[in-house]
Amino acid sequence: MASRAGALKPPVGAALVAALLGAMTLGTVAVVLGHAGAARPGAADWAAVRFTVTQAALSAAFSGLLAVPVARALARRQFPGREALITLMGAPFLLPVIVAVLGLLAVFGRAGVVNDGLVALGLPRLSIYGLHGVVLAHVFLNLPLATRMLLLGWQAIPAERFRLAQSLDLTPGAQFRHLEGPMLRATLPGVMLTVFAICLTSFTVALTLGGGPAATTVELAIYQALRFDFAPERAATLAVLQFALCLTALALGWSLIRDTGFGTGMGRRVEMPAPGGWRRGMDVLAIAVAAGFLMLPLGALMIRGLAGLGELPAGLIPATLRSVAVALATTALTTGAALVLALAAARQAAGHRMFDAAATLPLAASSLVIGTGLFLALRGVAPPSAMALPVTVAVNATLALPYTYRLLLPEARALHQGHDRLAQALGLTRGARFRLVTLPCLARPLGFGAGITAALSMGDLGVITLFAAENNATLPLFIHGLMGSYRMAAAAAAALILMAVSFALFSIFDRIGRHVAA
Repeated sequence: MASRAGALKPPVGAALVAALLGAMTLGTVAVVLGHAGAARPGAADWAAVRFTVTQAALSAAFSGLLAVPVARALARRQFPGREALITLMGAPFLLPVIVAVLGLLAVFGRAGVVNDGLVALGLPRLSIYGLHGVVLAHVFLNLPLATRMLLLGWQAIPAERFRLAQSLDLTPGAQFRHLEGPMLRATLPGVMLTVFAICLTSFTVALTLGGGPAATTVELAIYQALRFDFAPERAATLAVLQFALCLTALALGWSLIRDTGFGTGMGRRVEMPAPGGWRRGMDVLAIAVAAGFLMLPLGALMIRGLAGLGELPAGLIPATLRSVAVALATTALTTGAALVLALAAARQAAGHRMFDAAATLPLAASSLVIGTGLFLALRGVAPPSAMALPVTVAVNATLALPYTYRLLLPEARALHQGHDRLAQALGLTRGARFRLVTLPCLARPLGFGAGITAALSMGDLGVITLFAAENNATLPLFIHGLMGSYRMAAAAAAALILMAVSFALFSIFDRIGRHVAA
């Protein structure tokens, strides 16, 4: 009876985390609404909205449609290095955006490989700046994510369906109509909407490749309104528009969740039929083009970065240490808060639906919207530069929490169902239960989530731009400063260091999680 009463009492830790998430999301939006007042969006603001939606829609369409032949080829072809290539497909998700932009500039920029080739052929140079450059960068960053999501869709088709198709001697076209087509109709809209939502809040790409007022996103307009025009009312109005866009995308995402209708299979693994002839050639071409598109910019960046290591300025080390400190603090906050919420939601403690909603709220926000609310709320408390790093940690932790929470929740539910009664029967104390049961069982998703959080925070160039000064810049902001002063060789070298540290942090946390779970 006592345990039942304890279960009905809301956990204090989870309630506190949920309240803090509400303050960081809905609270900052309330501040923004208060400062927006009666201000109305102008022509430039609506132009920013149109450009934001246009580039996000184009990026989502190209990423999703180009991912279809690549994912299909990977699903039905077996070749040496296939698993390594699939693993590399996940790398751009962890890649700092500023690094990806520098890689694309090394290939498609004014002094890049492509333009050098055009000049050698007597043709005019192409500009990467503007709408096409923003879309190109977003496709580079999101094509691997879309491919991995669609590949999971192909792998989720029960093996028995493919066995039946083979026994019925279905042609590849008929197999596509009856098996792969329904899967794509159920999966592809969600994949494209995921990319659309990511591109809605893309700031770094627009900041570096936007190319002027005609190619300004809402987030970039917020940054310009606060940092250059110091127009808080206009920034607040733009932040309201951005929150409305994100909230709409999130609502559409929930409405697009569909079941493929295949049901479950026996769990057997079977290779997809791999037709030969011209279809084999198309699969090889799709894989080769995708691999080249992803690897060529990184290879060009590495060549330029290695050549520019001798030009690195003195401020690199302090900026790197600040970024590492921000990443570690963000990771500690995110994993701790996500673990508290996931455990409370898994055991269906009182208020568990509120905890789940609080963990989902940040998906409707963005770093610039939250940052604008904090800037407006705290500007009378202390100078923005003095709050730069703590605010960056808080915002990064808020935005990373939904992903870590979703990684932990299924494992936390399995832990509760499989071990809760045994732990109670053994009379384990709370500390012993956490050390002997909870931590080993959740170590893998904890380590993986911590690694993703650390890598993403290490490369973040968002809210820090609103608060930081030159003397407390993080490494991504330091690299952006080098690019602004046209020191591209030094920027490429610093980007190599940023990429190495980001992947090192991910590997360390992921390996720790797997080691503890072993």
